[in-house]
Amino acid sequence: MDKIYSRKRLKIPKILFEDFSNKKENTRKTKIFKIAIILIIAICVMVRCIKGLNPILNKLCIDVSRKEATIISNQKATEVMANYEYEDLVKIYKDENGNITMLEANIIAINEITSDIAIKIQEAFSENEQSKVYINIRKHYRN
Repeated sequence: MDKIYSRKRLKIPKILFEDFSNKKENTRKTKIFKIAIILIIAICVMVRCIKGLNPILNKLCIDVSRKEATIISNQKATEVMANYEYEDLVKIYKDENGNITMLEANIIAINEITSDIAIKIQEAFSENEQSKVYINIRKHYRN
């Protein structure tokens, strides 16, 4: 009969844990050795699972933080813009017939608005710096 594989088989020596002179101590050492091996395997599996979940959790955290940032920035922009009217931002020039001839932007008011919005957003972020956000993993991984 022909050989299927051309390589020689690797022979692994058997490890004997039994010593007949002190059998009780060796069984204790064997148990400790087996427990240590099981713990090492469990830790390796756990590390591998965490490495696999880490990119997914990072993506979820980024999505949640973007959502929160969008909500905060929209709220603060609405708060600041509630204090201004259109006439505060744009000056309308008309001729004798009432036709609009020119629109002039009030750059000072626009700059105040943009700086006020940025300041309010930064204040809201600094208040929420240590806030906790909970991510429901089950909701994102249903089949």
